Amino acid sequence: MPDRSAIEWTDATWNPTTGCTRVTRGCDNCYAATLSGRLLSATYRARLPVVDTPGNRADPFAVRVWPDRLGVPGGWRAPRRVFVNSMSDLFHRDVPEDFVQQCFRVMLDVDRHVYQVLTKRPARAAKFVKHYRDLFPRGLPPHIWIGTSVEDQTVDYRVRHLLGVPANVRFLSCEPLLGPLDLAPFLNETTETGGLHWIIVGGESGARARPMSAVWPRTLRDQCKSAKVPFFFKQWGGSTPKAGGRVLDGVTWDEFPGGTANGRA
Repeated sequence: MPDRSAIEWTDATWNPTTGCTRVTRGCDNCYAATLSGRLLSATYRARLPVVDTPGNRADPFAVRVWPDRLGVPGGWRAPRRVFVNSMSDLFHRDVPEDFVQQCFRVMLDVDRHVYQVLTKRPARAAKFVKHYRDLFPRGLPPHIWIGTSVEDQTVDYRVRHLLGVPANVRFLSCEPLLGPLDLAPFLNETTETGGLHWIIVGGESGARARPMSAVWPRTLRDQCKSAKVPFFFKQWGGSTPKAGGRVLDGVTWDEFPGGTANGRA
């Protein structure tokens, strides 16, 4: 399990589950599916999928759970930001609820890390957190961040679902950003447990990368500045993640919740 990550907004990745299914066009060129079908294919297919069918056994990207990985965060002694499930979605319908509980118990117990849980299924996340009030009497604690992916305006309903998750830190990953996106109504909205606290923006990368108009990230940056919400510009994208660089109008935007670093020239 990588204790260092090349993803600019995190320090390490932890994948107690692997596999997923495509739901919207932001998933079309999924890097996790590509890796699963190539470098990780034999490793993943050696484990039975949660839904055990001949088709899923042959599919390296069918959902699988890895109980032997639950102890990984406890083995990292230095505090770090941990991206939970870079190769999956903890709230996929095929992940058993008792296993989701086990993952969150690890996060609650090993609280020296910050856990960044990113899902395309925030509605299930909201139901889960509200149902298990014994685990989360005040919602998700400050060291467990919950986020959702929003690639264009057609999936902004995910933001509404995310705002229903009782949490101290909620974030959006607008990567790959595939169209214009107006988040101002959500950035300026405050629920009884707060609003949005962090926006990540990036273009798509890979052989089939779809271009990102420069207007789209600029608009989101300006909306974040107006609402005083931290903004993180990950990449322009291209044939590789680094192809287009990370500078937006002469500045590298590396803002995190809590004010740890501002945009810098």
